Amino acid sequence: MRGLSKRVKTMKPSSTVAVNAKALELRRQGVDLIAMTAGEPDFDTPQFVKDAAARAMAAGKTKYAPPAGIPELREAISAKFKRENGLEIPPDQTVVTVGGKQALFNLFQAILDPGDEVIVIGPYWVSYPEMARFAEGVPVEVNTGPESGFIPDPAEVEHKITPRTKAIVLNSPGNPTGAVYPKEVLVAIAELANKHDLYIVSDEIYEHLIYEGEHFSPAHVAPDRTITINGAAKAYAMTGWRIGYAGGPKDVIKGIIDVSSQSTTSPDTIAQWAMVEALNNVEEAQKFISMAREAYRARRSIIVDGLNALGLPTPRVNGAFYVLSDVSKIDPDENQAALKLLNEARVAVVPGTDFAAPHHVRFSYATSEANIRKALERIASIL
Repeated sequence: MRGLSKRVKTMKPSSTVAVNAKALELRRQGVDLIAMTAGEPDFDTPQFVKDAAARAMAAGKTKYAPPAGIPELREAISAKFKRENGLEIPPDQTVVTVGGKQALFNLFQAILDPGDEVIVIGPYWVSYPEMARFAEGVPVEVNTGPESGFIPDPAEVEHKITPRTKAIVLNSPGNPTGAVYPKEVLVAIAELANKHDLYIVSDEIYEHLIYEGEHFSPAHVAPDRTITINGAAKAYAMTGWRIGYAGGPKDVIKGIIDVSSQSTTSPDTIAQWAMVEALNNVEEAQKFISMAREAYRARRSIIVDGLNALGLPTPRVNGAFYVLSDVSKIDPDENQAALKLLNEARVAVVPGTDFAAPHHVRFSYATSEANIRKALERIASIL
C-alpha cells in the first residue's frame, strides 16, 4: 500500500485540541488538574436555546437540511448581520457550516490555488496556517508583540503583499491574544484589500466578548471582498452544537456551499433550529451574553493581575477569554514551561509554539474564579 497523502502527512494536528484532550484524559484518571486549555465557555447552553431544540425534535424537524443551511437560519443570520453589525448581507449570501472552523476550512478550499499566499497575523489561531497549507496555499506571517498590544501595523501588512497574495486573515477579538483591533487599523487593512484586489477573511467569533472598545466589521469598507465568519460557540455557549456561518460575496459563498455539498452536506438540523432561536430571541440572548461577558471581565482582572504579580508578564487585553503570558521565568522554552506547569503545578495550558508566540503560553479564563485563584496559587508554589 502507498500510504497517506503528502498533504495529510505534512498537516500538523491542532495543538489546542491535543493539549485539551490530554488534560481531559488526566482528569478522567483522577488527577486533580485545573485545565486552562480549551476555548470553551464553562457556562451551559441557555435554556431557551435547548427548549427550541426540543420543540424541533417534537415537531419532527429531524431530516436532512440543504447544504447552505435551513432557510429560516439563513434569514436569521442575515437579520443578525444587519441588526448587530450594520451589514447588508442577504440570506442567499450566507451559509451555515459545521462550526466556524468548517466555514474557514471550506473557504480556503474555495478560494486558494496552489501557491496562493494568505497573510496571517501572529500570534494567530493554530488552524489558520494549516488550513491554508491543506488547500495548497502559503501562509505568510505578520508578527506582533505585547509591546503593541498585539495590534498589527497596516504598513507591515502591506509590505508582505506580493502578486501571489490572495487573502488577509483578521481575527478581532483574537485567539490567542484577546486583542481587539482599533477601527482605524481594520479600516486601513480593508482598504489594502480594495487597493490590491484581495479577500479579507474576518473571523468575528468573539465579537460579543469585548470589555473595552467596540467591534468593527471590515466588511463596511470592503463589502465585495470580505467574508465574515461567525458561529454559535462562544457567544451562546453552544460549542458542542457545531453551528458556524459565513456571509460574503455570492460567488465565494457558493464555493463554500459546493464544498459542503461534497463533504458534510449540512450541519445537524436540530442544532440549526436551536440557532434560529439564539439569533432571533434577542432579549434572552442579550441577557445571557451580558451575564457571561461580565463574568469574563471579572476573571480577566484576576488572572492578569495574578500572573503579573508572579512575575509572568501578561498584557491586559480587551476581548475574548484568553491571555498570553511570558513564562520565561519558568522556562525559556514555552513547551518545557507548559510541561512544568502541567506536571508540577497541575495546571494545563497551551504552549505558544503553534501560535507563533515563543516564550509564551496561553491561559483560557473560561473557567471559574475559584479555579483561576487556585491555579495562581499552584503556579506560585513552583516559582
